[in-house]
Amino acid sequence: MTKGLTYAQAGVDIDAGNALVERIKPAAKRTARAGSMSGLGGFGALFDLKAAGYSDPILVAATDGVGTKLRIAIDTGNVDTIGIDLVAMCVNDLVCQGAEPLLFLDYFATGKLDVDQATRIIEGIAAGCAASGCALIGGETAEMPGMYHKGDFDLAGFAVGAMERGGDLPAGVAEGDVLLGLASDGVHSNGYSFVRKVVEMSGLGWDAACPFAEGVTLGEALLAPTRLYVKQALAAIRAGGVHGLAHITGGGLTENPPRVLPEGLACEIDLSAWDLPPVFRWLATTAGMAEAELLKTFNCGIGMILVVEAGRAEALTALLRGQGETVCTLGRVIAGEGVVYKGRLL
Repeated sequence: MTKGLTYAQAGVDIDAGNALVERIKPAAKRTARAGSMSGLGGFGALFDLKAAGYSDPILVAATDGVGTKLRIAIDTGNVDTIGIDLVAMCVNDLVCQGAEPLLFLDYFATGKLDVDQATRIIEGIAAGCAASGCALIGGETAEMPGMYHKGDFDLAGFAVGAMERGGDLPAGVAEGDVLLGLASDGVHSNGYSFVRKVVEMSGLGWDAACPFAEGVTLGEALLAPTRLYVKQALAAIRAGGVHGLAHITGGGLTENPPRVLPEGLACEIDLSAWDLPPVFRWLATTAGMAEAELLKTFNCGIGMILVVEAGRAEALTALLRGQGETVCTLGRVIAGEGVVYKGRLL
């Protein structure tokens, strides 16, 4: 008797998917926090807001991906930290609303499931969740032959946070407020289509010695994960005096700060307040970028901006430095529209 076609022969290995779930259960378990109610493997995941300490909560949700930074991770085989980027892109947005990230779900899609590779990726996601106080409570692994080139994959993340009613940000932003900038850890997860084009122009390979940092390859330097600002930002919010936060992602310093400003107000930013990190100077020089294009494309070394009450700026700066942040006073809120720059970055 001739055996019929199996699902595995069609390109989908259910046993590999099950093996992956078993492999990642310990990593997910390490992210458990107050409110976590269920492990991996169910049709849905449960979370108890009351057990997490909320009496009258408002939920906040965010979703994002990693963009074409994935291409570098795939081409170099260095996938261990790309999951941190995925978490950071979601939870850093949540905290800008004043919310504490509580739970995270991931979506991992590939043409052919490599259990070892997927485990490394999801362990990175778990590391990002643990560093943010956020429980990895579920996800989906999709094996889709014919949809992806060999070795390719995609990632998406979904985060849910909460705040007590009335705690949402931005709130109370006023003329004279001070802008505090928190340093980035490099390019983070935006602008990588441009980055890859610049690397192509340079003629360098991912395994070449990095031209702007010692002791690492170019690929390793450009895969530095997005910084997680959650615990530090929440500490500042709870200390009082924070009126708004802006995560500096796509659109750079030009497009993101105005998102937290009321009509009629602008951000005045002093470009001499911090030193442009070498990675951005190399990108700008290699590509012949105009300063305005650089500021609208990349974070330029500032990954998060806090808009704070002037009288609280000194205390909040000390608090954030105590939390391990590199903080600079970028400028202030003024009458006007958008972002007004002083000084030069290049």
